[in-house]
Amino acid sequence: MSAYTITTTAQKPINKFRKNLSLAIQLTQREISGRYKGSFLGVGWSLLTPLFMLTVYTFVFGSIFQGRWGETVQTGSMIEFAIILFGGLIIYQMFSDVITQCPGVVIGHSGFVKKVVFPLEVLPVVTAFTALFHALVAMLVLFAVMLYEFRFIPVTALFIPVVLLPLLLLVIGLAWLFSALGVFFRDLGQILTPIVTACLFLAPIFFPSKALPEWIQPLVLFNPITIPVLEFRRTVIAGDLPDWGLLGIYYCVAITIFFIGYFFFQKTRKGFADVL
Repeated sequence: MSAYTITTTAQKPINKFRKNLSLAIQLTQREISGRYKGSFLGVGWSLLTPLFMLTVYTFVFGSIFQGRWGETVQTGSMIEFAIILFGGLIIYQMFSDVITQCPGVVIGHSGFVKKVVFPLEVLPVVTAFTALFHALVAMLVLFAVMLYEFRFIPVTALFIPVVLLPLLLLVIGLAWLFSALGVFFRDLGQILTPIVTACLFLAPIFFPSKALPEWIQPLVLFNPITIPVLEFRRTVIAGDLPDWGLLGIYYCVAITIFFIGYFFFQKTRKGFADVL
């Protein structure tokens, strides 16, 4: 296979992604507004929910369990521990929202399957964009608490897009993969739920990675949310520059999964109508 063929093949999902981006954004807005339609506070719930969860985490892990991070960032206080914890949970929640929902995305929109003109590959992207929206809202809560506790937000927080982009590419690729598999294998959602929960407790979210034995620390990096959690905390909370080497490896993996998921989805979509 020539280099030209490889380049052309790799450009297909990128070109289609750009072409359908506006449609994905419109459907994301529709999904978000539809989720809170009829409620008293509307989209305001997307802001109150992370605020409530941050309060719960502060009370349970900071007050009851007396949790401390060890290597503190600023004050070593209970609120600081909650900030560090919440920063990791934002990344996890974005990952979890996509992976647990994507097996039923195509099934839940079976009416679109037989419409040849509708780009089905947009549906998993909408799931990822919706999760990204809620992650960004949760970050607003995080920033507000950081301003209260530390009186400033590090300038390195400007690297948030650099940190979140590979995670977004990764979850979109996995969403394409699992949404296609979910059409043919209906038990996939039941299998993924405990796996996603395991990712939560096997990532350095409730504990610093240095608290683990040295021989385990490299293995934790294989957890798909470990590097985003570490880099998010490094740039947003600790005020350090990203670990470019670690982030570069994650970019390579995320881009690879992005393309694999896309081509798998396009390869299998021809059989969706027969199953549904």
